[in-house]
Amino acid sequence: MYDWTEEQQAIIAVVRRFVDEEIRPHIDDFEHNGVPPYEVLRKMYATFGLKEMAHENFKRQLERKISGEEPVRARQGSDPSAQLITTIELCRVSPGLVTSLGVSTGLAAGTINKLGTPAQMERWALDLMTLDKVGAWAITEPDSGSDALGGMRTTAKRDGEDYVLNGQKTWITNGPYADTIVLYAKLDDGASDDVRNRKVLTFVLDKGMSGLVQSSPMRKMGQHASPTGDVFLSKVRVGRDRLLGETEEPKGGGRQSAKDNFVTERAGVAAMSLGIIEECERISIDYAKNRKLWGTPIADFQLVQLKLAQMEVARVNVRNLVFSHIERSLHGAIPTLAEASAMKLYSAQAACQVADDAIQILGGNGYVAEYRVEQLLRDARVLRIYAGTDEMQVVAIAKDLSRS
Repeated sequence: MYDWTEEQQAIIAVVRRFVDEEIRPHIDDFEHNGVPPYEVLRKMYATFGLKEMAHENFKRQLERKISGEEPVRARQGSDPSAQLITTIELCRVSPGLVTSLGVSTGLAAGTINKLGTPAQMERWALDLMTLDKVGAWAITEPDSGSDALGGMRTTAKRDGEDYVLNGQKTWITNGPYADTIVLYAKLDDGASDDVRNRKVLTFVLDKGMSGLVQSSPMRKMGQHASPTGDVFLSKVRVGRDRLLGETEEPKGGGRQSAKDNFVTERAGVAAMSLGIIEECERISIDYAKNRKLWGTPIADFQLVQLKLAQMEVARVNVRNLVFSHIERSLHGAIPTLAEASAMKLYSAQAACQVADDAIQILGGNGYVAEYRVEQLLRDARVLRIYAGTDEMQVVAIAKDLSRS
């Protein structure tokens, strides 16, 4: 694949028009007025029939779960292009929208569909896939960070037929507003002092449960369109019906489930980065052609040309990563951990560098909100932190390569 097809270009045009008409005029509401993003995302779902598509997708996944077929991501012919196009176009204006959407419909719903029983899928996943409800995926803790699994301190202790959960999760996307929370906890069975290697269980919690507290949104550097907060658990009692798979040994559960989600997240960051890069490059080219110094457009100055050229190199490279991912998905090829981490490491750094260079080209105008590149730099910066920091990507790449 070397370019978008005519059909894909038509989808791009329609999505871009929606973004220009329905999102760009309201970006200040997300950036400065604390307006949650969910209503505009639901409007997007209604406009493009995504809710109906989610129903059909859920129906297929449920049928496969009941019949015992392999998950769809492992089957040949899965085409992620429509989803990635939406990601790219939304990230041109507000990467935070993609973060909130992806966590709710992807990580939260996806984990339930993968690990849950058919009854659990019907109980929670469908409403998340259609955006009727908002989902959160809670694994990170204040003292674990990059050591998310080994350093986890949130516990699940058996009490008769129930479990009692205690602990704290932090930096949880959609945490303040989530209706449904997919939460990871270490099993405290009193039989092992090796806390790092205890079994990891996955539960589904609902807003308003006794002992569950969701904090107000954090004040952050960027991605203001994606509310982030803490989740506190104090003696939260849950039945086995809230344990995904209703077993402590679900296939692909616990630690493996979290690792699989990291691969999915990391591959998706390339599409997010491409949207940021394309928008920053567009703004920079337009500005450089029209801004004059000493009677000359700054686009004629070699140091500005160098930055524009480097932007184009980054755009081509990241676009090729996205196209390669689409092509391989059509043939049923799933990225290795090393490949997904390499995609994330390069594309996140490229997006940050391009956004920073855009500010430099615009000078003082780049530093003020009106020209938007300062927002895109703030939004891009977290791509080098969440779903694994740059440093952890290097470790993941090296370890995965050494095993092959």
